[in-house]
Amino acid sequence: MTDPIIRIVIADDHEIFRSGLKMVIGRLGYARVVAEASNGMELLELLENEETDLVIMDIDMPVMNGIEATSRVLEKWPDIKVIALTMYKDDVYIQTMIEAGVKGFLIKNIRKDILDRAIQAVYHGKTYYSEELWDYFTKTIAGEDKKEPAIDLTKREMEVLELLAEGLNNKEVAKRLFVSERTVVGHKSNLMSKTNTKNTVSLLAYAIKNRLIEI
Repeated sequence: MTDPIIRIVIADDHEIFRSGLKMVIGRLGYARVVAEASNGMELLELLENEETDLVIMDIDMPVMNGIEATSRVLEKWPDIKVIALTMYKDDVYIQTMIEAGVKGFLIKNIRKDILDRAIQAVYHGKTYYSEELWDYFTKTIAGEDKKEPAIDLTKREMEVLELLAEGLNNKEVAKRLFVSERTVVGHKSNLMSKTNTKNTVSLLAYAIKNRLIEI
């Protein structure tokens, strides 16, 4: 029995970019673009009638941006996977999209092999963040040459950190660990205090740089 074709919707306000991305996806063989949207509102309307496995979502769109669209898509269709596209290496954008529920993050100048890996990983329940992004964040947020002292993390804090690295949000971490979401928020607060970081993105950048986790 052959694997099913991955049904993808592209949401981006640049028609030329959508056309190029559609062409690349068509050449992968295992996926096809079933619809295109130029903004988040149009995407929501399309998804009402189009069976979709994965959305490739631009962040900066008119009418409804990718952040709000992602939240609304996953609230109504939780099984759909979302990969975010951005031109910006901005931890606030990425932090917000992670909280919204995206499982992949790519810079727009992606190569075909990177797109291939991202689609495969996210479709099969994993996360994928562009190496460019992690290189950027581990250098600019965590500090390229800064030597950090060893920190003492509890077993539960390490469990939370590892699940965050898998791309789970607070609610998903709580469900996995059979604890309340408030408990997870408390562990994250302790982790950020111990690592002197300000959000999930900078926390993960710190953890990668200091080899607390692998991603």
